Amino acid sequence: MNEVEKLRVLIPHWIEHNQEHAAEFRRWVEQAGEAAPEILAAADEMIQANASLAAALEKLGGPLAYHPPHSDQG
Repeated sequence: MNEVEKLRVLIPHWIEHNQEHAAEFRRWVEQAGEAAPEILAAADEMIQANASLAAALEKLGGPLAYHPPHSDQG
């Protein structure tokens, strides 16, 4: 697997991970008091990062499903 193919596997995982973080940030906003606007901004920035990652993924040819090699041992 070359480096571009690795990115095509990794980027969708990064996007999903960022979505989870953004949702977690938003769940904590009520407890954040005066820091709430900054936490909401961080959640929004995480979503913006995902837009950039999605654009990069598109330029690389879209997502590539990774299937590990099969082992004949068993």
